[in-house]
Amino acid sequence: MKVRDCMSRDVHLARPDDTIFEAARMMAEIDAGALPVAEIDRLVGMVTDRDIALRAVAQGRGPETRVEQVMTREVLYCFEDQETDDVLRNMGDLKVRRLPVVDREKQLIGIVSLSDLATGGARPPAAEALQQIAVPGGPHS
Repeated sequence: MKVRDCMSRDVHLARPDDTIFEAARMMAEIDAGALPVAEIDRLVGMVTDRDIALRAVAQGRGPETRVEQVMTREVLYCFEDQETDDVLRNMGDLKVRRLPVVDREKQLIGIVSLSDLATGGARPPAAEALQQIAVPGGPHS
């Protein structure tokens, strides 16, 4: 199976000059824990709820802190035509739960998460558990 067959195409973007308040509000609205950060038409990083908690709140920074101050600048991604098994192995090696998806011209076209990959193919017990855990909503959303 290819990444394009299970990725999410509805990607919301943060900008480097957005505040972490705006980014957190967007994450809450779409029930996501990460946003790609783009400047004009270029992907320049990722910001996660964990980035906001550890790089801003835990450091005493306020809600007006700019995304660029807490985002992860290393842009990791996968291609839409990659095999899901290869992407899963890569995510394990990189220790990440989601990756932006780009086309061969490196234009952002989606995002893929472990739960997308777990629900997109054969389901061994761990994948089935992850699928159930990763359903949006629930008591901790």
